[in-house]
Amino acid sequence: MSTSTIRSASQAKLFGLIVMILGGVFLVAGAVTWGAVSSNLKAENITVAEDADMFAGQVVDTPWEAFSQAAIINHHALDMSGGKTYAELDREDPVRATVMNGSFLRASLFTSVVAFGVALLVMGLGVTFGVVGWAIRSLGVAVAGTSATPERPVVAAV
Repeated sequence: MSTSTIRSASQAKLFGLIVMILGGVFLVAGAVTWGAVSSNLKAENITVAEDADMFAGQVVDTPWEAFSQAAIINHHALDMSGGKTYAELDREDPVRATVMNGSFLRASLFTSVVAFGVALLVMGLGVTFGVVGWAIRSLGVAVAGTSATPERPVVAAV
């Protein structure tokens, strides 16, 4: 086996290992982020309203519960304002402040939904990196285990 083939196989194995380690870091970072968002939401002691379409009465600590609570807040605000949004209400309307607070609460809940989504994306990337790193490493092992001669070069199957 030629020196360049051995060097290429070693480099592939090393690169594969590095990609797998990055995958592990991404997976852990995403999981820690998911846990942090969940525990911080839970600490707020927000309970999904009883008249919500889904998750009624449950503590908000998942993206689905946060989305459900945001939807019912919007429903209540629109009921209170006669179907008008904050921007559509007259500046002197006494309901405007309550609708504004509802809008801010919804924005905060949607921010947590986005944070959960980013955490899930990062975890998915971690798994993907792990699989790709394993594949690269396996190719390096396969190349290192074959015998190559100048007449018969090693060709990696993709």
